[in-house]
Amino acid sequence: MQKLPALIFLAGLLAAGCRTQSTLPSAALPTPAPALLARQNVDATIYQHMSAEAYRLYQQGYELAKVRLDANLARPHALPPAVIVDVDETVLDNSPYQVTNAAMGRSFSPDTWKAWTTKGIAKALPGAVEFLNYAASKGCDVFYITNREPDEKAATISNLHNEGFPMADSVHVVPMEGTSDKTARRAAVARTHYIALLAGDQLTDFDESLKNRSVDNGKPLVRAQRDTLERYFIMLPNPMYGVWLDAISGKPLADKPANKEAALRKYAY
Repeated sequence: MQKLPALIFLAGLLAAGCRTQSTLPSAALPTPAPALLARQNVDATIYQHMSAEAYRLYQQGYELAKVRLDANLARPHALPPAVIVDVDETVLDNSPYQVTNAAMGRSFSPDTWKAWTTKGIAKALPGAVEFLNYAASKGCDVFYITNREPDEKAATISNLHNEGFPMADSVHVVPMEGTSDKTARRAAVARTHYIALLAGDQLTDFDESLKNRSVDNGKPLVRAQRDTLERYFIMLPNPMYGVWLDAISGKPLADKPANKEAALRKYAY
């Protein structure tokens, strides 16, 4: 019986502690890294998904693609011509997936991504269908070189076909085969075709060497290849993810929010 007051006192402390914790504002509790990344990505996602500016940039990119293609087809070439395009954020719009991530406070994961691609409901980006059908009408084979996994190939083909893209078949849709580096897959097309034009939302959709961001975030490499890029590559917008962001935020996932904030402090005036 002598221990009872002590037990009551301890229970009171525990209860008070529980009440104190339950009334803390949510901002005082640690936020998981995926949720922080989702918050940091909101404006980029809104821009890509909703803005008339992004819509116009895609239209403009594919308008320029037609001009460049005509000029390159007029150049002497012995092999049949081909156009190579990336899939995600180049011809198909996955911003609804990114919007869902942001709304749910989560970041990219292979499971949620494949749940999205399996649906096969991504819409064509502005100008993409029209341009690639124009390329096909000019005698070009169209190759979709993507870093989607092989088990996503069937759903990707169905999605492209349903959106009206030409040559959406097992020969022309080329998924990732063990590496995200597309060099070997582009080279395989080049052995049988004259590559008249490439389009993508990452510079590595043109040349893997442009993945190097060790000096001034890779801009000197772009300047060095400007003439070739101008003639043969169409760059399309994607502020949501990519090589440019990985170079700043790095891995693992838990470190990315802090790394992005550190980059802002580094470049702030």
